Amino acid sequence: MMLMKTLLSILLLLPLGLAAHAESTTIEGQVIKVIDGNTLEIKTSDNDVVSVILYGVDCPEMGQPFYDEATKCLERLLLKKDVIVQLMGKDRKGNPIGIVTTAKGNDPRIKLLTQGLAWTLETSPLPELETHRLNAQEKGVGIWGQKEPKAPWLYRREQTMIQPKSS
Repeated sequence: MMLMKTLLSILLLLPLGLAAHAESTTIEGQVIKVIDGNTLEIKTSDNDVVSVILYGVDCPEMGQPFYDEATKCLERLLLKKDVIVQLMGKDRKGNPIGIVTTAKGNDPRIKLLTQGLAWTLETSPLPELETHRLNAQEKGVGIWGQKEPKAPWLYRREQTMIQPKSS
């Protein structure tokens, strides 16, 4: 009987725990700055400023072709707009990564991919995003119109190797 009461208590409290968890993994606010094609700053309702990287895509870095186009595209889509961010984790530097959608449910990652302004993940690309990347690549739009586009993760690795080593 005691075991039944304990299980019942756990089952009754479980939805409360899930709701609290869901709240902690979602951010709502307004985009106040676009840093690059896949990074933005959001001012939350608590007046906190959070920098978020778009989950599942990687855009050209500064110094690469289509960097400006990707950044401007994200500005047109999100700057000064209210958004909801479903946090998916952090990158290796500790920056939050999330799925950003507008109040109308628009996902900027789709637009970046269809316009050929982003790559999908280097390893284990998300199938729902990979389809858009492949379509853009087949059409030769944006970065895919270049003879040999260099993925941003390769560009970053090269830049790291070029940097002088400190002693």
